[in-house]
Amino acid sequence: MAWQRVVGVYDADGGLVGESRYVIGKVLGRAHCALCDITHSPVRRKREWDRLLAELGVPLEVVHRNEQDEQTAEQTRASGLPVVVGFSGAGAEVLIGPQELMGLDGSVARFAELLGARLRVEPMTPGSAGGTPQ
Repeated sequence: MAWQRVVGVYDADGGLVGESRYVIGKVLGRAHCALCDITHSPVRRKREWDRLLAELGVPLEVVHRNEQDEQTAEQTRASGLPVVVGFSGAGAEVLIGPQELMGLDGSVARFAELLGARLRVEPMTPGSAGGTPQ
């Protein structure tokens, strides 16, 4: 299957108020997003994540739940959040669901391996030269 794009959806709202609410909720133990843990360290976006985006070979965009388009929202309503959705000529499909994201324990490398398997491409280690298989 030829994937045209992949969209990850955070279990958090975007914008100043939404992101502030998430950070406060996370500190207080009331908010958690497994996809946020994969893409960000406590202070910034992970460099490994940026390398993965550059090497993946399929456009991958990450959006907040209040920023998703309707086609993505249809998938998230069925699966829950956070989630990773793939789009092909055949339509949209959940590639990685909430429980699977939680099981990755914030690891970009494990995310890359699982996403590669779901996209049916060679798994890569973020930062490897040219997306060389492990």
